[in-house]
Amino acid sequence: MRIILVIFCLGFLFFMLIQLPFFQKPVYHKYTIPAPKAFGVQVKDGPKACGVQVKDGPGIKVGNLHTYVTGSYMDHRFREKEIKTIAIVLRDEKVTYRCVMCCEGRNVTSPAEYTIHSNHFGFEYGTATITCQINSSCSTPTHVAITASEISNSITSFQPIRNRDVPAVFQYSFTVCISVMYDYKNVLGLVQAMEMFRLLGAQRVVIYKTNCDSDTQKVLDYYVKRGFVEIIPWTIKKHINVSSGWRKALSPGQLHYYGQIPALTDCVYRYMYQSRYVALHDMDEFILPLKVKNWMDLLPELEKEHGTNVGFEFENNVFTCTAKVTNSEQNKWENVQGLNILKCTERKPNIPNTFNNYKIIVSPRLVLQVTVHGLVETVKPRPYTVRVKNSIARMYHMKLSYPTNTDLIRDDHLNDYAEDLIPAVSKVLQDCGFIKD
Repeated sequence: MRIILVIFCLGFLFFMLIQLPFFQKPVYHKYTIPAPKAFGVQVKDGPKACGVQVKDGPGIKVGNLHTYVTGSYMDHRFREKEIKTIAIVLRDEKVTYRCVMCCEGRNVTSPAEYTIHSNHFGFEYGTATITCQINSSCSTPTHVAITASEISNSITSFQPIRNRDVPAVFQYSFTVCISVMYDYKNVLGLVQAMEMFRLLGAQRVVIYKTNCDSDTQKVLDYYVKRGFVEIIPWTIKKHINVSSGWRKALSPGQLHYYGQIPALTDCVYRYMYQSRYVALHDMDEFILPLKVKNWMDLLPELEKEHGTNVGFEFENNVFTCTAKVTNSEQNKWENVQGLNILKCTERKPNIPNTFNNYKIIVSPRLVLQVTVHGLVETVKPRPYTVRVKNSIARMYHMKLSYPTNTDLIRDDHLNDYAEDLIPAVSKVLQDCGFIKD
């Protein structure tokens, strides 16, 4: 009997030991999910050069200076190659720059020279070219950093050097540089401009964009996807109080007209070896030949007469855009936001023998400094530009209206492009969902 009792007690004890974990309060241990690297995924910090972060794009601040870099470019036009960095600088700030170049994994420093461009319209900030000489110890740099001379050994980022090679053939015959797009909502005008530029011979349009509405962005995305447009984010107003005009007394700010001149300068250097010519004008301006159809036919004739060492000025003509639309296809555009340039059929007369503004087409390899209307300095002696006779070509500048008491001149030459322009514009508007077929 005693043996049976012992066996029973041992069995009960064994049973209780088995059940014990189920009656205990559970304990939860903290567990940290491993970083992606533990699973074989590397976390990228972005591209680096010589162990330093690479930044690309306009508006890179140089240390504690009031200097903002827009882009760095190899210049092959002189006996020795140079790196030209386009920058926006506070003109009265005294500074000595140095160049830090990344060469095959090591840093090489050299002194820098800089020139503030003369055409700044009296604003505190202006465009500058910072030049880095390439020495024998660094003949093929890939990246560069501009620093103040006293901190050249402590850089936080490099910028890629563009145009390191000169292609045997130009990628584009004509590139249009648009500066700058701000508060833009003219959807119809944008599509018409892109298709007109294409008809005139442009193969690339570069837009320095500050901001636009969502419909405009949809059109920009359409053209970017097709390789016709390049967008350069132009966010300099985050750093500098930009003016909305060109007269400081009327448009307060520290930098002329949204940074138009440094944007144009950057575009010229960016496409110096990609494009045979650049056209520098706005979205509502069109340089139209009068005796031939496009720029491909126009420029050889101009160079035959004036040579290849000058840029070509095209006289500005302001058009009012109030004509009635009679084309049924154009009627489909009525609900699309923006100005229909085919309504622009009357121009204000220019006063003979007086100065009239102009825009230019030029070989970018001639250019050292540009301004809104023309060239400030080139690699060739004066004259830098020649004025094209307005009987050969002129610039059509579209305005919504003009004072009714002005004696306007009938000029519907733009409609000579309508047969090709109208279906091209309608197709883009349909593809972007603004009109139906």
